[in-house]
Amino acid sequence: MTTPLPERYIAATVKDLPTELQAEVRPELEASIADAIDARMAQGEDRATAEREVLTDLGDPAVLAAGYTERPLQLIGPRVYLQWWHLLKLLLFIVPATVFVVAAVAQVLAGSSFGDVLGAAIPATITATLHVCFWVTLVFAIIERSGTDTGITWDVDQLPEPREEHPGGSDLIASLVFLGLVLVALIWDQIPGFIRINEEAVPILNPDLWPWAMLGLLALVGLEIGFAVVLYVRRGWSTTLAIVNTALSVLFFSWVISLLAPGELFSEQLLGLAVNNGLNDDTLYTLAVVFGCGIAIICLWDTIDGWIKTHRAKVSHTAQQQPTPAD
Repeated sequence: MTTPLPERYIAATVKDLPTELQAEVRPELEASIADAIDARMAQGEDRATAEREVLTDLGDPAVLAAGYTERPLQLIGPRVYLQWWHLLKLLLFIVPATVFVVAAVAQVLAGSSFGDVLGAAIPATITATLHVCFWVTLVFAIIERSGTDTGITWDVDQLPEPREEHPGGSDLIASLVFLGLVLVALIWDQIPGFIRINEEAVPILNPDLWPWAMLGLLALVGLEIGFAVVLYVRRGWSTTLAIVNTALSVLFFSWVISLLAPGELFSEQLLGLAVNNGLNDDTLYTLAVVFGCGIAIICLWDTIDGWIKTHRAKVSHTAQQQPTPAD
């Protein structure tokens, strides 16, 4: 004999509840289901249809049971979600980069080749990233289910001061330092070299790019330095500066792609080293495509970021120009 649907639903709901709670929930659920079925039958529905509609409206019995026991059905709930997210972002910013540097330095000190360095550092970085995501999520999932207090509370004293919309001196210094390092890196690559095999430097960029192509790149770096200074002097973004920033991004992307596509960007010594370490033409082509896509993403983001900051500056300026209502 087939067990009626209401009884099957009730049994599925209470089976995982504590014994004392089962005795309380079962009669309450039986009565509410019976009343709902009777109400539908009074409106002309047959019993079978009424039973199915009532139980469908109640939903999954596991979800209903979780409501009785106040058991969370999400991995990370709203109570600890922001704390989990903030900690995860912080660790993902620090740990993978640290692991990559440590693994790469260890391989370099061991005298490994360029390919072996990357072959050890990249998997170690990916593994570290997965471990950070897994263990941080596991800890907060346990905190969520155990009801443990994280000890972190919010109060109004934590409200930050509104940030100025215009770039400050620290932004200018950061831009100048970065662009200065780019200039040093370009020169260092061609003279002492970042990669040395048997005391011989292996340049990354093609030496044949000197003088004209490299002078074009150096000119772009100089324009970026000038742009950073003008942005600081103007104390904020404008449509003109956003257009100039877009043009600089397009010029840099064009410079890279015009040399990357015909295979003229990287030195023959570097490509030969890669081939000697087991990379075939298909792999090199894939790496070139990935590199080009990375440059495209960086340039696109820099362009979008400039226009976003321009829009925010206009909104802020408009808000400041609006008269304050009289009391």
